[in-house]
Amino acid sequence: MSDPTELDPVKSALRASCWAAIRTSEVARFPGVEGRIPNFVGAEAAAKRLAESPLFTEARVLKVNPDSPQRPVRHAALKAGKLLVLPVPRLQEDDPFLLLDPEVLGPKNLWRASSIAGAFELGTPTRLEDVPPLDLIVTGCVGVTAEGARLGKGGGYSDVEYALLRQAGLVHADTPIVTTVHSCQVLPDGAIPMTAHDISLDLIVTEAAAIPCARPFERPEGLLEAHLSDDKAASIPVLAQR
Repeated sequence: MSDPTELDPVKSALRASCWAAIRTSEVARFPGVEGRIPNFVGAEAAAKRLAESPLFTEARVLKVNPDSPQRPVRHAALKAGKLLVLPVPRLQEDDPFLLLDPEVLGPKNLWRASSIAGAFELGTPTRLEDVPPLDLIVTGCVGVTAEGARLGKGGGYSDVEYALLRQAGLVHADTPIVTTVHSCQVLPDGAIPMTAHDISLDLIVTEAAAIPCARPFERPEGLLEAHLSDDKAASIPVLAQR
């Protein structure tokens, strides 16, 4: 594993390349590409393919990122009667997760609840220690490799979420982590450098295929303080309160 500081320029260049690929492939979709987990044409097809996979069908409790391209996944989970856990963006609340129970929501509210605005309106703010144990994590990505390396948008919040949940005993080393991306976001193996705090993938699902990952990367067992700046720690209430 490498020093994350040294890899910042490399990862920044990779992100720019992936965002450009989305535009060049003419699959960019609202609300945009640069600086975010990019929404893409085919997100619904990828979500449908994921929803048919055993990792999804056998899971009872899912954590899904709140970004636009994964909204179809969130909706599919709620329609399938699964408990859905959403992280508050940037973990900026004292209760850093939202819990969505389709039995409580009722069928008419499931699509609304799958949006981030609807999740805030209809979900239950939940403390870290009150999150139910997770069966599956769905994460957003800017780029991926078939071996399971993941490139996020640069904030590092998905890694922090995982580390906190791992420390709390709510996920374990073998809890599956999957993503939905456009096929143009799949990079050659070895292209994405991984550090000790980076989470890796078990399955990549695109609009065209499901790609199982060999995942030759160890996942962090908890929060790596040396990889977390003082400013970021202070900006996340659940960390600042420790």
